[in-house]
Amino acid sequence: MLYLLAEQLGFPGILNLIRYLSFRAGAASATALLIGLLLGPWLISYLRVRQGKGQPIRADGPQTHLSKIGTPTMGGLLILIAMLASALLWMNVGSVYVWATILVTAGFGLIGFMDDYDKVRKAHHAGLSGKTRLILEFALAGFATWLMVKYSGTDLHIPFVREPVADLGWLYIPFGAFVIVAFGNSVNLTDGLDGLATMPVIIASLAFLLIAYMVGNAIYAEYLGVPHIAGAGDLTVILMAIVGAGLAFLWFNAPPAAVFMGDTGSLALGGALGAIAVATHHEFVLAIIGGLFVVEALSVIIQVIVFKRTGKRVFLMAPIHHHFEQIGWSEPTVVIRFWIISFVLALAGLSTLKLR
Repeated sequence: MLYLLAEQLGFPGILNLIRYLSFRAGAASATALLIGLLLGPWLISYLRVRQGKGQPIRADGPQTHLSKIGTPTMGGLLILIAMLASALLWMNVGSVYVWATILVTAGFGLIGFMDDYDKVRKAHHAGLSGKTRLILEFALAGFATWLMVKYSGTDLHIPFVREPVADLGWLYIPFGAFVIVAFGNSVNLTDGLDGLATMPVIIASLAFLLIAYMVGNAIYAEYLGVPHIAGAGDLTVILMAIVGAGLAFLWFNAPPAAVFMGDTGSLALGGALGAIAVATHHEFVLAIIGGLFVVEALSVIIQVIVFKRTGKRVFLMAPIHHHFEQIGWSEPTVVIRFWIISFVLALAGLSTLKLR
């Protein structure tokens, strides 16, 4: 909103800085970090009082997790408040891609909040069923995809190929919706250890920061052979807001966690990254950069399918981070090693920008 105000005033004096995308992106990160650090202690205390027993800990999970009983959840509210407030403050309100991403982020956050609320309140009603949840997610993601491809086109791009491989037409809408929903739920499944999902989301956001900036710049897009999408550069403001809000949350989520992200945060952050991948037409690159989340989701799918058909388990426990705990890795070991994997995958994904 500050961009709109400065534009109306003609960018006088120091307000001329707001013209520059790099300044607004950096300011968004700093603002989100500050909001998160200031709001965190109060919000955690409020959630602890309101939730009582906190997030339920699965009895069949790793026994070391039983010590976490009583830790409040819905900490994703901290991320959403800090990120959305910062993004709205520094974004260019004329960017349809930013609005579409905000819609997905807020909508998925609300769906996750409903599930978290039902878990901690243990109300008599069952809350959202899996089917209802997916219908709502696909409806939001489909609308956001339609909104974005009206302006960015429906060409499908894949890594290592300069030209689009196909024009999907209206089929791009279900394809984009699937990417957003799948990635939202993949991040949701990954959020099982203190800090495990947060840092890989931050790493993926920094990687897509470069992609969004390059795609939004006609000169860089032409040089790299990636699609040029006018206005997509402003997604860097949202991505840096995610980084700032994520760092603030990690301050309180570092082991031993004072608060859990819950579905409120993980579903929203995954949806946001999925939406940004669709906006920049880098859906397949997202599968590389966010490969950790993909593997976590696949481990659950494989475990369920194999167990239903054979009665045997492929992994000692799914998602796969629990498998490594079961074979003797400590929680910090799993988390830090998965962070390293995320960083390597981000570099691999970014390398596709030049190898075309």
